[in-house]
Amino acid sequence: MGAFLGLVLGLGLLLVLTSSTSRSARSEGAQNRSALRRRLDASGLDDVSVTQVLATCLGSGLAGLVVMLVISGTPVVAAAFGVLAAWLPLGALGRRAAGRRQSLVGCWPDAVDDLASAVRAGMSLPDAVGALAERGPQPLRPAFVRFAGDYRVTGAFGLCLDRLKSDLSDPVGDRVIEALRLARDVGGTELGRLLRTLSAVLREDARTRAELDARQGWAINAARLAVAAPWATLAFLSVRPGALSAYNSAGGLVVLAIAAGLSALAYVVMRRIGRLPVDERVLA
Repeated sequence: MGAFLGLVLGLGLLLVLTSSTSRSARSEGAQNRSALRRRLDASGLDDVSVTQVLATCLGSGLAGLVVMLVISGTPVVAAAFGVLAAWLPLGALGRRAAGRRQSLVGCWPDAVDDLASAVRAGMSLPDAVGALAERGPQPLRPAFVRFAGDYRVTGAFGLCLDRLKSDLSDPVGDRVIEALRLARDVGGTELGRLLRTLSAVLREDARTRAELDARQGWAINAARLAVAAPWATLAFLSVRPGALSAYNSAGGLVVLAIAAGLSALAYVVMRRIGRLPVDERVLA
């Protein structure tokens, strides 16, 4: 009887521990997926799922592993390049998000100027926003095309603005849209002046950020080259037969692990030092 009670108690403790561990793992996984989903939205890839990105990373890593294993014949070196190849899609996604963010920052002053001109000409605010589908900057037009279609169907300006914010996924766009929502709800005759002031502020911010990007771009590119140079040298050495045989030992594994850790640390520090402040979507 005592053994049976001990077995039941142990089984109960095991179930409690397993449930708490799986719940924390699910919460961490949900946070990671949401971060990746935000990066996809910022990149303008709304139709790409998180699963597809993870599958791409896995396929890229396996391809890099197989190619380097065939070329070098050293499993440790092949594994290191497989990890690097698996990270490449995420790096490309981040570069795409940064490029799209910079492009949108330069487009918003012109879009706000178009809105101010339309309001001054006597158009209603929903019609002026919908007109950006044809007259606005090219990178912004697809989102405003969907806004115009939604407004024709629903007639709900606030709901359509929410969907427009989701399509744009841009902090500057959030500020512009919330300013339009406030002007629509409160009313008044100061909308034109508000839009002109907002356009001037956005234009000055875009000019300042462009200057900072130009001044820091060379330093960031030089740091990236310094991080990539040892691994490029290792890739060139793998072409020579037997040049990497030393890495098949335990000492070679330790050397590669230390080099990978130092490279990752240097890259993170470089990005931290050279990173400009990025607007957060506090109005999302």
